[in-house]
Amino acid sequence: MTLAPEKPADEHTLARRRGRWIDNWEPEDPGFWNAVGKKVAWRNLGFSILAEHLGFNVWILMSIVVVNLPDAGVHFGVGQTFWLIIVPNLVGSLLRVPYTFAIPRFGGRAWTTVSASLLLIPCVMLVVAVTTQAPFWFFLLTAAAMGFGGGNFSSSMSNISFFFPGGKKGFALGLNAAGGNLGVAVTQLFVPLVISIGTGVNLAYAALMWMPLIVVAAVCSWTLMDSITSARPDGSSYRIALRNKHTWVMSFLYIGTFGSFIGFSFAFPSLIQLTFSEYTAFVGLAFLGALIGSATRPFGGWLADRFGGGRITQWNFAGLAIGTVGVMVSVAQQSFALFFGSFILLFVLTGIGNGSTYRMIPMIFAEEAKRNAGVDADPDAVAKSAKRQAGAVVGVAGALGAFGGVLVNLVFKFSLEGGGTLTPALVAILVFYGGCMATTWWFYLRTSFAVERAPSLAYARV
Repeated sequence: MTLAPEKPADEHTLARRRGRWIDNWEPEDPGFWNAVGKKVAWRNLGFSILAEHLGFNVWILMSIVVVNLPDAGVHFGVGQTFWLIIVPNLVGSLLRVPYTFAIPRFGGRAWTTVSASLLLIPCVMLVVAVTTQAPFWFFLLTAAAMGFGGGNFSSSMSNISFFFPGGKKGFALGLNAAGGNLGVAVTQLFVPLVISIGTGVNLAYAALMWMPLIVVAAVCSWTLMDSITSARPDGSSYRIALRNKHTWVMSFLYIGTFGSFIGFSFAFPSLIQLTFSEYTAFVGLAFLGALIGSATRPFGGWLADRFGGGRITQWNFAGLAIGTVGVMVSVAQQSFALFFGSFILLFVLTGIGNGSTYRMIPMIFAEEAKRNAGVDADPDAVAKSAKRQAGAVVGVAGALGAFGGVLVNLVFKFSLEGGGTLTPALVAILVFYGGCMATTWWFYLRTSFAVERAPSLAYARV
């Protein structure tokens, strides 16, 4: 990438105006970046991670609440329990699209403050619900409000992408994503411990423990973060990306990776309780799945760089199929050890798949742009267009991937309600992974066509 010419040292200052808006943000200028840009960017990244992490904390909260409702004197059926898990996932996935566009409209500082503050709503509602033993419809509204936390990922990623130069953007976004995903594991680890403080189970603590941190995050966002005036919505890139078949192919594959990660994360505690009731004490270990899945995400990106994203994604889906078979066998044999181990394998692979599929997106659109550009096209303009389209695809794929978690929990719900077993749901998931393998091979691994007329991108080693 060609960097902008460095300006004289005396010009490396920030042009600020009211509301902590920055008018002259130029991260591609090495002098600007080293003099003032780096410090500002990393400060904004730190508070962005804090707000996004809390978003995931609240988004996943109902997954722990539902398994402890009976101890709090609240009893719902299997179908109702799964709706409480499904609804925050559904709302969170739907909010990811408008949250992405909120950053250019309102600015990173203002929207991070607003999105963090909104997390107080489901926390207050949960306190009311569990202390008054509210009816199911109120618990359902509380679960829907928890979906605010799911939208934070998209706005946070969109905001941080504007702060860093191209050469450092991948690492910064990786930290941002990992920091958010770890919120799932943190909630599933600490909430069971906190609600057990004192006598019995006090589910109000599950909400109260986050409220001071949410206030701190909102105050820090408002007082210490910045907004960039050049971060304008790029509608043309979205329109072009939405017409490209690879947008929908990669969104389908991301449903298989991130959809599995978030879907399994929401369901895992309840599946342990419903399928192996004698091992309910092990619900407290459910956090290991989300923790491992978050930790392996960067590893998936590294493997994709080394061996090719398409190849790693293909083998990853094969591994997910094997893990699913392991869960099926464990249910048939009532082996909790195999059940838990198979799910840990699934979480490892969903993390790797998240990294490899996200790494494929910029590679695919870079190759597409090169192939479709005319001989007289400006290489820099082609590269910039490819980056903008890839950024649009990341937003679309992120929303659809989160919706995949809804589908995972719907099949679990119908399977348990219909026959009292997970087997039909696992068969459906296994078939889906087979479809993901076939899709990856068809679009990105075939080598039987000439380059000049190839409908696949196998030659590009994406």
